[in-house]
Amino acid sequence: MIPLYHDFEGEIVLVVGGGTVGARKARRFGREAEVVVVAPNFPADDYGDADLVRAAPTPAEIDGWFERTEPALAVAATDEAAVNDAVERVARERGVLLNRADRSGGREFGSVVVPATIRDGDVVVSISTGGASPALSKELRRRIGSKLDGVGHLAAVTGELREELKERDHPPETRREIVRAVVGSERVWKGLEVAGPKRRSTIEAAVEAVLEEHT
Repeated sequence: MIPLYHDFEGEIVLVVGGGTVGARKARRFGREAEVVVVAPNFPADDYGDADLVRAAPTPAEIDGWFERTEPALAVAATDEAAVNDAVERVARERGVLLNRADRSGGREFGSVVVPATIRDGDVVVSISTGGASPALSKELRRRIGSKLDGVGHLAAVTGELREELKERDHPPETRREIVRAVVGSERVWKGLEVAGPKRRSTIEAAVEAVLEEHT
């Protein structure tokens, strides 16, 4: 399994099933996509901004829901294997990405595993065990997450630095060398430990010090 990132901006994600798992999937994909959740009831508390449609589709009716919503991704999250089977079959027939929440382990072509994710600004780190151990993915996220606090600021600062170096007409190899020096600097990483609004200015000062050493 090869990890890839997919931009769901402007896309529709169809979630069939409204329990705890369906709600979690709706919240996750709702960060980018328009999410439609189809279920006979919605016992969970939080579905984000998803469009909730109260219905109990039979396996024969699943194709109609794909026709109505035209999803980029379908999530099979019911407790009925026959309905989940139908979601999988229709997704494959239509070439739609599929996340089947009731299965783990080996996956077929077109299947999507939703990883544990750490986000800090534009930095996204995803952890997956291929569906074999979600508990381990969550634990790894907990252990790694605290070490990455503030890296979003570092990404923003180094992005600005790259543009600044281009404007100064530094050749590509020099730009790469300077940026590598910045992201490898212990002083810069120490700046990430500063809490509150002073973090960015501390990082910028550390980056400037590295820049002076290399220009």
